[in-house]
Amino acid sequence: MKISGYQLFWLIFTMEFGMTAIFTLSPAVFLSKQDAWISILLATLIALATTFVAVKLSLLYPEKTFIHSSQLILGRWLGRLVLLPYFVMWFSVTGVILREFADFVYITLFSSTPQWSIILIMLSAVVYATYTGGLRSIARSGEIIGPVSALGSILILVFSVKDWDWLRLLPVYSNSGFLPIVKGGMTPASFLAESFMVVMLVAFMKKPQRVMISTLSGVAAASIAILAMTMIVIMVFGPELPAKFIYPLYSIVSYISVMEFIQNVDVLIVLLWIISIFIKLSLYMFITSYGTAQLFHIKKWKRTIWWIAPIVFVISFVPRNTNDTMVYAKTIWHDWIFPINLVAIPLLLWVIGSIRKKMAS
Repeated sequence: MKISGYQLFWLIFTMEFGMTAIFTLSPAVFLSKQDAWISILLATLIALATTFVAVKLSLLYPEKTFIHSSQLILGRWLGRLVLLPYFVMWFSVTGVILREFADFVYITLFSSTPQWSIILIMLSAVVYATYTGGLRSIARSGEIIGPVSALGSILILVFSVKDWDWLRLLPVYSNSGFLPIVKGGMTPASFLAESFMVVMLVAFMKKPQRVMISTLSGVAAASIAILAMTMIVIMVFGPELPAKFIYPLYSIVSYISVMEFIQNVDVLIVLLWIISIFIKLSLYMFITSYGTAQLFHIKKWKRTIWWIAPIVFVISFVPRNTNDTMVYAKTIWHDWIFPINLVAIPLLLWVIGSIRKKMAS
């Protein structure tokens, strides 16, 4: 299951752009108003820094996944202990993403369809892709879907030009200030920092030396696309309305009308977002299944999918509605998982691993 640097780039881009653009623009605009684009720039810098640390950590033992490298750095028992919050993250996040996907599809497309059936259809597709082809099939899907998603963002840019009002981006900084801008950037930064999963992917790279440029480029490209979408949302609706929308970018797409000829493009864009969520879910399913098999020394890692999928399905019903998933994002993900799992532990492991490597040499 080897993947190329090109495939890794599109995997990172597709995974990061879709959900970040859908779910994080509203809280960013709510906190920093017309300066939300500055918050996105800050989020980009934070995400690039966390990604750099994650890649440096993975390159300490490029032939190993995070399951083994953590034990090589901290020892067998402490290394296994530090994996516990990551498995909690992988299981819970996969379930919550499934529920967010179902809520999004329910609100935008199929309001008369039971949500459990929407979740089951997506989960079945994820299980099929992960079981039949593993990371290779997911990477090939990303290689196709990624450019199409990028084209979709360009279409949004082009079709919305006539509704832009640059004055809605003014005044810069004076109406918000430093602290709201920083707070506004934390949620997008936490979503972009999911590139941490590269620690589970570097062992499958054909050329591990390409992992740094591919991963950082993927994060940067996704961040630029999200920055453009943020500015479009503000220039079309101003800083007040997007803060009240659940999905401001979807509202922009629904608003698009060019000479009464190009209309109802929201269905096509939603399909692109659904496919990008599929890539993200497939990656989470793969790293959770493969990581579980490595941790418990299960030779055929695909067998773990058959009991992980039902667990994830049950977890997806823990949130009762969109408000519950928002609470998860604001509290558990934003306040705990992001600072601990994606920032503190990787930085600590990189420092300790680098010291041990130097002492060994």
